[in-house]
Amino acid sequence: MDAVDTVANKSEDTIVCYAPTMITTNGVWQGDNPLDYSLPLFILQLTLVVVSTRTLVFILKPLRQPRVISEILGGILLGPSVLGRSQGFANTLFPLRSVMVLETMANVGLLYFLFLVGVEMDLSVIRRTGKKALAIAVSGMVLPFLIGACFTFILRDQDSEALGQGTFILFLGVALSVTAFPVLARILADLKLINSELGRMAMSSALINDMCAWVLLAIAIALAENDSSSLASFWVILSSVAFVVFCIFVVRPAITWIIRRTPEGESFSEFYICLILTGVMISGFITDAIGTHSVFGAFVFGLIIPNGPLGVTLIEKLEDFVSGLLLPLFFAISGLKTDIAAIKGGRTWGVLAFVIFLSCAGKIAGTLLVTTFYQMPLSEGFTLGLLMNTKGLIEMIVLNVGKDQKVLDDESFAIMVVVAVVMTGIISPIVATIYRPSRRFVPYKRRTIQKSKPDGELRMLVCIHTPRNVPTMINLLEASHPTKKSPICIYVLHLVELTGRASAMLIVHNTRKSGRPALNRTQAQSDHIINAFENFEQHAGCVSVQPLTAISPYSSMHEDICSLAEDKRVALVIIPFHKQQTVDGGMEATNPAFRMVNQNLLANAPCSVGILVDRGLSGSSRLAANEMSHRIAVLFLGGPDDREALAYAWRMSEHPGTRLTVLRFVPGEDAVESTMQPTSDQNDPRILTVETDNSKEKQLDDECINDFRIKIANDESVTYTEKVVNNGEETVAAIRTLDSSHDLFIVGRGQGMMSPLTTGLTDWSECPELGAIGDILASSDFASTVSVLVIQQYVGVLPLESIGTPDSPLQADDDPMNRPAPPRGPAVFD
Repeated sequence: MDAVDTVANKSEDTIVCYAPTMITTNGVWQGDNPLDYSLPLFILQLTLVVVSTRTLVFILKPLRQPRVISEILGGILLGPSVLGRSQGFANTLFPLRSVMVLETMANVGLLYFLFLVGVEMDLSVIRRTGKKALAIAVSGMVLPFLIGACFTFILRDQDSEALGQGTFILFLGVALSVTAFPVLARILADLKLINSELGRMAMSSALINDMCAWVLLAIAIALAENDSSSLASFWVILSSVAFVVFCIFVVRPAITWIIRRTPEGESFSEFYICLILTGVMISGFITDAIGTHSVFGAFVFGLIIPNGPLGVTLIEKLEDFVSGLLLPLFFAISGLKTDIAAIKGGRTWGVLAFVIFLSCAGKIAGTLLVTTFYQMPLSEGFTLGLLMNTKGLIEMIVLNVGKDQKVLDDESFAIMVVVAVVMTGIISPIVATIYRPSRRFVPYKRRTIQKSKPDGELRMLVCIHTPRNVPTMINLLEASHPTKKSPICIYVLHLVELTGRASAMLIVHNTRKSGRPALNRTQAQSDHIINAFENFEQHAGCVSVQPLTAISPYSSMHEDICSLAEDKRVALVIIPFHKQQTVDGGMEATNPAFRMVNQNLLANAPCSVGILVDRGLSGSSRLAANEMSHRIAVLFLGGPDDREALAYAWRMSEHPGTRLTVLRFVPGEDAVESTMQPTSDQNDPRILTVETDNSKEKQLDDECINDFRIKIANDESVTYTEKVVNNGEETVAAIRTLDSSHDLFIVGRGQGMMSPLTTGLTDWSECPELGAIGDILASSDFASTVSVLVIQQYVGVLPLESIGTPDSPLQADDDPMNRPAPPRGPAVFD
C-alpha cells in the first residue's frame, strides 16, 4: 500500500493502517465508498451521535433525567455494549482507523466547553459562600473519597500490571467524590427547588466541590503520567502553578486592556475574539506539554476572562455549537470505550452494586453530619446529600484520562461509568418522591383585592418575561397608590425558560453585588429588571420589592408562579399578555409559549390574576418626576371578576393623579325578555341552578356598586354612569365611545357568567383567556393606544377557607376555556 502510515492502536496486538490522502471522496459515481474516507465517515458518526442522544433526551424527559445521562447512554448504545457487538456495524461505522479523528474532535469540543464553563463561573460566589455550604462541600467529598480508596483494593486485586496504588486511589476517589455543578443546577430547576433555601445551599456547595475537583484532577493527572519518578510529578505541578500565576498576572491584564479599548455598547472586533479563541488552544497546548490535561489550560484561561460584555459575546458565539454539537462527541467516545461485557461474573456485579450504594451513602452521611450540626431538618439533610451525588463532566474526564493512562482497565472503567449513570439517574425521581416542600404553605384568607383590608399591606406578584414589560408594570404599580396606611409588597418574578445551557442556571446566585457586570444575556436582563424595580422602590415610597427568578420549561412555569404566590400569600398576580404592540398599532405574538403560561395560570392560580395588555401605559402622561396622571375606565357587566376589577380600580382612584370612570352596563327590556324565554330544557336542574346563581350574583353586584357609589359621592375625580344595552353589539358600540380618552381599561374576565350583554361576542373570540370584553379591547382594530388589564377573581373558596388551603391545582378538565357557568371549578381542600 503506497503512502501508508502505520499507527499502533492501544491494543498491543492490533495494527491500524490508514492512507493520509483519503480525506474526501471522489463520489459514488467514481466507484468510491464514502465510508472509506475520513471526512464523510466523521460526518456520519457525528450525525449518529447527535440523533441518538437527542432521541434519548426526548425518551427520558418524562423520567426527569438530565441531558448528560442521555449523552452517555447514547455513546454506550453505539459502542461495544449494544450496537457495537455487531462486528458489521462496528467495522462499518466506527472502525478503529476513525477513532483518532473522532477523539480529536471530541477533545476540541471539550476544550472550548470547559473554556466556557470557566468564563461563566463567578469565583466571587465562592468567596461569599457561608461556612455551612463550605462544610457541606468538604464533608461531602471526604467520606466518598475514603470509600473510593477502600474499594481500589477490591477493584484492582486481579490487576497484576498495576500502576501505583496511590494514583489509582486518587483517580477513583476523585471520580466518586465530585459533584457536577451544571447537572445539579438543571436537576434543581426541573424539581422546582432552585429558588428554595435547599436549592441555594446545594448550588453553593456544588460550586465549591467543583473547584476542589479541578485541583484534585490536575494533581491526579500529574501523578498518573509520571508514576515512576516523583521528581517529574513535582515539576508538572510546579509548572502548572506557574501557568496559573502567568494567566492571572499577565494574560488577565492584557484582556482587561482589550475590554477598555472597546467603547461601552459597541461589539468587540473580530480580531480580539479570534485572538482569545486562539488563546484557548495555546493554553491547552501549554498545559498538555507541561503534563497536565489540555482542558485544564482552557478552563483556567476561561476563569481569568473578566465578567462582563466580553464573556457574554464569547458565550453567545460558542455555546450552542460547542455544547449542542461537539460536546456530545466526548460523551459518545466515553460510551464507545465502555464495554459492559467486560464486567464479568456475579461477584463483580455485586461489587458494582455495593460501590453505588456505599458511595451514595458516603455523600449522604457526610452531608447529614454537617446539616445535623447546623440543626437543619433531617429530610432536608438527606435530600441535600442525595443531590450532592450528581455526576457529570468532570467525572467522565477523570475516567477517560485514567483509562488513557492505563490507571483504569476496561472492567474498572465500565464499572465507574455505570456508577456515574446510575447515581445521577436515580436522584431526580427519588428527590421528587420524598421531598415535598409545597406542603408547608401557610393558609391565608386575603387571596383577592376585594377581601384585602384597605388599611393593610397589599401583596402582589408581578411576572416579567423581558425588560420590555417593565415600564408599564411599574406605572401600573405606581397607580395602585401605595401609602403608609396601606403599603404594597411586590414580588418581581423574572420568568426564564429552562434550557440545557449552563449559563441560564447561574443567575440563580442572586448574591452578586449591585453593579457587578452580568455573566450572560439572561443575567443582564435580570439585572436590568431588578435595577428598574429597585429604583422604583427608592422613589415611590411605601413600596417594598423582592426580586426572584423562576427557571422552568414553559409547560410547567405556572407551577412556579402558583407555588410562589401561595408561599408569599399574595392577593394578585399580574402577568404580561402574550402579544405586544407593533409600530403601526397592531398586535403581534412575541412567544406562543407565553400564552400557554397565562392559560395554565388562570386555571390553577391560588389568588386573583390580572393579564396586562401593554399599549404604552409607560408614563406618557407623567406630569413631573414624582407625579403621574392616568385616566382609568372600568367596564362593569357583573360577576366576581368585575367586582374584583372594581375593587382594584377603587384603590387606584385614591391616587391624587388618577381620574376614574366606571361604566356599568344594565340589561334593557329586550335583554331581560331574552333570558326569560321558555326552552325545551325548562325543567333541567342545571338551568335552575344557573338562574339561582345569577340572581345571587346580581344581588352581590348591586351591593358592591351601592357601596362604591356611597363612598365616592363627594369625589369629583370619579365618574359613575350606567348604560342600558340589550345585546353584545350595543355593548361594543357603548365601549367604542370611550376608547380615545383613557390610558387604561380594567375589566373582569367574566368567565362563568351567562350574560345577554355579551351575546355573540364569544363566537369569534381570538383569545378566550381574556374573556369576551377583554378580547375585543385587546384586538388589533380596537383602541390601539389604550392598555387593558383583564382580571380574574379567585373564587375557588369555600366558607371554611380559614381552616384549610388549596393543596392541589385544578384538574385538567377544569381548564378555564371549558369551565362551566358559575360557579367556577372548586378548589380541593384537605
